[in-house]
Amino acid sequence: MRRIIGLVLMGLGGFLITTALLALIYIPGAVKKTPLDTDTYTRLTGNASALPSGGGSPVKALSHTVADGQKSDGDVVVFDTFTCLIKDPNGDSPDCVDDTDPDRRLVTATTDRFATDRRTGLSVNDEKYIGDAQPHEGLVNKFPFDVEKKTYPFWDGILDRAVDATFEGEEKVDGWDTYKFVIDVNDEPAEISNGIQGTYSDLKTMFVDPRTGSILKQTEQQERVLENGTTVLDLDFGFTDETVKGNIDTAKDNDSRLGLIGRLPLIAGLLGLLSLAAGFFLWNGARRADGDGDYADPGRRGPDGDAHAADDTRNLDVFGDDEATPSRSDVRGR
Repeated sequence: MRRIIGLVLMGLGGFLITTALLALIYIPGAVKKTPLDTDTYTRLTGNASALPSGGGSPVKALSHTVADGQKSDGDVVVFDTFTCLIKDPNGDSPDCVDDTDPDRRLVTATTDRFATDRRTGLSVNDEKYIGDAQPHEGLVNKFPFDVEKKTYPFWDGILDRAVDATFEGEEKVDGWDTYKFVIDVNDEPAEISNGIQGTYSDLKTMFVDPRTGSILKQTEQQERVLENGTTVLDLDFGFTDETVKGNIDTAKDNDSRLGLIGRLPLIAGLLGLLSLAAGFFLWNGARRADGDGDYADPGRRGPDGDAHAADDTRNLDVFGDDEATPSRSDVRGR
């Protein structure tokens, strides 16, 4: 029975060590990918003044991002994003309205289609993913897994190019550790509305989960000005408290799963070595107890079945037969 248990433990040890190697080499790359079932709603609130009224008003925004599973694959994920910014003077406006709204609450509504690398978050502009959609540059909607403390290129849809997202330190958001990145664009020439030229400024601050690259919190001050100096849009808004809380809860869940995967090689490796050692000890002990191997020769036992008698016989054979063997007293006498 001990031999069987020993073999089982050694087999288990081999399995655990194999699992540890897979967890170290293969699993992190397989897990650290943007999910293909992404379907998120991000809500923002703040204040804005915009033409034609020009007066300031509370505003709200909804950004709905969903992955196109049919176009995505193991390396690239394709997204469609719908963004709607409306005035919310009484705090009871719907998520979005169209341009026929009698209260003229619509500020902007846009759609965007883009593809990103599932590991790095960088834009992918192959036509098989985005078709005839506008090409993008840099990061678009998230940072890479295992974010570094450096400057990243980040897409700006008004300038139609990537701008610098500069690392500016670590900061806690609701008790959760984040990396702070800032985009600072000042008076850049741009098409600030359809067919309308002017200047564009944007100060965007993003608080990013270091492990997954998700943007947990964001604030933004944006200004669009006509060439004659008239302000078309002056916007100051950010993620709602509910959105931030939901993002942090998701980050905590992901951190727990990824942390377990990070510890799995050590745990499985140690358990594997312990199982191998215990299994070998039991198997080898059972083998010795059964008299296998070099510990005894079951084919040459003494008359009483004692293995040590067989050892004595071998010692006598060195000198020949029993009669020719000198006694201990004879040896001492000589």
